[in-house]
Amino acid sequence: MTVQVDLIVLGTGAAAQSVAFPCREAGWSVVVVDSDPFGGTCQLRGCDPKKVLVGVAELIDWGRRMQGRGSSAPAPALEWPEMIRFKRTFTSGVPAAMDQSFKDAGMLTVHGRARFAGPASLRVGDETYAGQHVVIAAGARHAPLGIPGEEHLTTSTGFLELGELPRRVTFVGGGYIAFEFAHIAARAGAEVTVLHRGGRPLEGFDPDLVAQLVQATRDLGVDVHVRTAVTAVEKRGDGLVVHASTGEGKVEVAADLVVHAAGRVPEVDDLDLEAAGVARGENGGVAVNEYLQSVSNPAVYAAGDAAASGGLPLTPVAGMQGGIVAANLLGGNTRTPDYLGIPTVVFTTPPLARVGLDEATARAQGLRFTTRHEDTSGWYSSRRTGLAHTGFKTLVEDGTGRILGAHLLGPHAEEIINIFGLAIRAGLSARSLKDMVFAYPTSASDIGYML
Repeated sequence: MTVQVDLIVLGTGAAAQSVAFPCREAGWSVVVVDSDPFGGTCQLRGCDPKKVLVGVAELIDWGRRMQGRGSSAPAPALEWPEMIRFKRTFTSGVPAAMDQSFKDAGMLTVHGRARFAGPASLRVGDETYAGQHVVIAAGARHAPLGIPGEEHLTTSTGFLELGELPRRVTFVGGGYIAFEFAHIAARAGAEVTVLHRGGRPLEGFDPDLVAQLVQATRDLGVDVHVRTAVTAVEKRGDGLVVHASTGEGKVEVAADLVVHAAGRVPEVDDLDLEAAGVARGENGGVAVNEYLQSVSNPAVYAAGDAAASGGLPLTPVAGMQGGIVAANLLGGNTRTPDYLGIPTVVFTTPPLARVGLDEATARAQGLRFTTRHEDTSGWYSSRRTGLAHTGFKTLVEDGTGRILGAHLLGPHAEEIINIFGLAIRAGLSARSLKDMVFAYPTSASDIGYML
């Protein structure tokens, strides 16, 4: 039997929701398909549950930092099982609630993995669904590493479900997941190691501020290794041994838990894109044009991590792209994504944030600009919160005063970066921000001194 619909949406996360609901409200018949629990990565196994853990770890750290600064009670301790139980209050009800919300809107929900059976038709189990259009918003999965013993790695999803935290935790990779989870695990009392194959971790962020964050991470007790490529993971007795190579030879790291933190790839490999004539882009995702439409099959669109779109792999970007796809489906291809001024944050303590251009990119574009860079650990806002490693870097275009980029490491950086993002997106000058009278004392009131 073949079910005929106007639109098939693969995935139930931010991008999928932003497509499915507007199209259904416009009167289209919609079926949503997901092989994972409904709700998507952010709500269930990404941003939201991660931030719950980050919040608890940050509170613990602040309490410890303020010892001898007016706080004399015993330093608080992180209780891992209680924290995970608290986290589950945010995630456990999501799949059923999302499934019901799609149904309440009049959509058909299907649980299972889809495979293309034609240009706009898919099979899920024994059923075939044929649509006028298909939107691929299936998200991303952990990148295969191709090393012996890879099956012993725990994913970030597994880490967020740990009932107990093992004593020795090693992270393979040096990106967001590694640093955010390393800060949580270390504050929970684990012995933590980060193994990164590149010359410096967090490669999308300003190198000077990354160096400060690495030092803050090492001060926390995390053993951070760079230029260390993991070659195998071995099960040995009740534990694990991570084998790696460096420029100086081979090393072994004993661990009770090894976490995959070495990047993610679009989760489209088993969709049989070839059967639909859907071409793939450089990142392995669906190759799309400026309207987020497949370059090879006009019936197919893609949004979020599944699209080779050039946008950052962030939940707000996925949601924006989903809304654009919905508008283009309903009204014809008229809208394109604008990635200007979109910030991104590493939720460590302190958080690391960036928006706009870094120095290397600005130079490559031939821009003339002035850089302001300072270690702010002696500033009032850092001393008051007991943070030893903070700083900023801003790029302002010569002549126009246009803010090209901002890079922050410090208290409330995850919030302050949004002000810089708004300035970049709205074309505000550095003078506009310097002349703004901010509430004081706040982290925002430091902005004037950064420009």
